[in-house]
Amino acid sequence: MSMSPLVIEALQVALLIGGAPLFIGWVRMLKCWTQNRSSASIFQPYRDLAKLLSKDVVLAGNASWIFRFTPYLVFGTVILAGAVVPMLYLKLPLAPSADVIVLVGLFSIARFFTALAGMDIGTAFGGMGSSREMLVASLAEPAMLMAIFTVSLANRSTSLSHIAGVIYSGQSLFKPSLSFAFIAYILITLAETGRIPVDNPSTHLELTMLHEAMILEYSGRHLALIEWAGMMKLFIFMALGSALFFPMGIASVDDPLMIVIAGAVLLLKLAASAVVLVLIETGLAKMRLFRLTEFLGSAFLMATLGMLSFFILE
Repeated sequence: MSMSPLVIEALQVALLIGGAPLFIGWVRMLKCWTQNRSSASIFQPYRDLAKLLSKDVVLAGNASWIFRFTPYLVFGTVILAGAVVPMLYLKLPLAPSADVIVLVGLFSIARFFTALAGMDIGTAFGGMGSSREMLVASLAEPAMLMAIFTVSLANRSTSLSHIAGVIYSGQSLFKPSLSFAFIAYILITLAETGRIPVDNPSTHLELTMLHEAMILEYSGRHLALIEWAGMMKLFIFMALGSALFFPMGIASVDDPLMIVIAGAVLLLKLAASAVVLVLIETGLAKMRLFRLTEFLGSAFLMATLGMLSFFILE
């Protein structure tokens, strides 16, 4: 008995949409435990999204179509990005187009329109947040591309499915270049998902916020879609890191039992990655804005060292 690849694709998208709030709830619960605080329920993000979806949308009088359209575009691009990452199955229908460069482009589109929406209303906070976000993007995206190129060189392809398959077979599991790329990917993930020390997702202080400053004018279902997309983006980055560096457990055949096992292994990997994320955020403080150049410069340096080690040592 086998499953249709389209069904597996639909299951993966459903897991992404439904599991991202649960993953955020798990991260928040762990963070409360490490700080000796009582935590909300792990299902609290679902309640928050349901509350926002039930509220009316309040729009500024000078809001253009960009401001109205951005939440739907961001939500859609994140779902599309999640559909091309091999989380459960290596041979997804979108595997031929699942190029890592396209994946970076999808996230860039979402960031670009979010920055435009932040400036669209004309508030000081929106413009400030958009400016800061573009500063981080100009540093994070080259580092991410360099890390991805390092992994691609080691596996002779930019296809996510091919990279995961090669590493899964053990042909390029232990290489110095992948170690440097993995360190760079961790730093880039913190920047791309707005986590400490780059950004603090739980604050609205004007001197520290980056992403939150761009979405202050959103409300109701628009804010729910953007918040939901942010949860899915963190989920995708964790799953992508798992697929690129630790793909063990991803199904290579369309057997229902293997898909179920792959889903269980993915959940275990996400739970472990949440522990690492919480330990990083608990041990570090929010950086000053102009220190981010050093932080993301280090990510670019690690990725570059990985590429050089590939040509020198491998």
